[in-house]
Amino acid sequence: MDRNKRPLPRAIAIHDLSCFGKCALTVVLPVLSASGVEAVPIPTALLSTHTGGFDGYYFEDLTSQMGEISKHFGKLNIEADAIYTGFLGSEAQIEKVSSIIDSFSESSQRPLVMVDPVMGDDGRLYSTYTRELMLGMRELCKKADIITPNITEACFLTDTEYRENIAGGEREAFEYASAMARKMLSFGVKKIVITGIHYGNMVATYGYDTEGGEFMHASEYVKHPYPGTGDLFASVLLGKLMKNADFCEAVRLTSELTKRVIEYSAQFDTPIRNGVAFEPFLHELNN
Repeated sequence: MDRNKRPLPRAIAIHDLSCFGKCALTVVLPVLSASGVEAVPIPTALLSTHTGGFDGYYFEDLTSQMGEISKHFGKLNIEADAIYTGFLGSEAQIEKVSSIIDSFSESSQRPLVMVDPVMGDDGRLYSTYTRELMLGMRELCKKADIITPNITEACFLTDTEYRENIAGGEREAFEYASAMARKMLSFGVKKIVITGIHYGNMVATYGYDTEGGEFMHASEYVKHPYPGTGDLFASVLLGKLMKNADFCEAVRLTSELTKRVIEYSAQFDTPIRNGVAFEPFLHELNN
């Protein structure tokens, strides 16, 4: 079916489902839906909670089910305007996602592919990540049009030394991110966003567009490291881009919204591990 004959653009969202602790699909689905995008999930795993700060959580790997879901979508001739992937727990899952991207790309209307290479934070890979898995994620990025690593992930993707806080200020922060972006251009991506670049009391988001050049947006850092904010950022950004927003403006607006959500959430005495209260902001997304 021609995408112009559907009421909404459609995104296939390949993420895990953590029932409590806002991240992955519990963030991705409402944000995309509120943005005016039909969100179709392919869950990679089912967890009672996310793994950051909770003990004894239930976990079920859904790698084999991912292929069956995708196969059924193929039989139904379901088309997609975007494919959006997040945290992946094994090399087998990276291979599954790669195959899913290939299957949808065989249609006459190749979808936009966004890979959020969720691998680590604070200069370290997550405990579930091996070097082999990181290299697999690097290969998956080569199938993307847009990638949205945080500063830690950008460092691992480009073999760059991690810098927690850049002493040289805005100019040096920009040059640091720009050097990594230029390395990631070898993946064949068209747009790159690097989040969480710290200098002084500021945090910046850097963007590179092969058509529009590079830029950086910065604001005062809010010291509340909530899980799921990366998922929120990437989902809001994708929703805007699927409605044909200007890339630089979309990154700026997404950065500002993410900061406001963090500031709002920080007013309440709830555990950091519970995630951000993004729901009061959903009405702003479909503008």
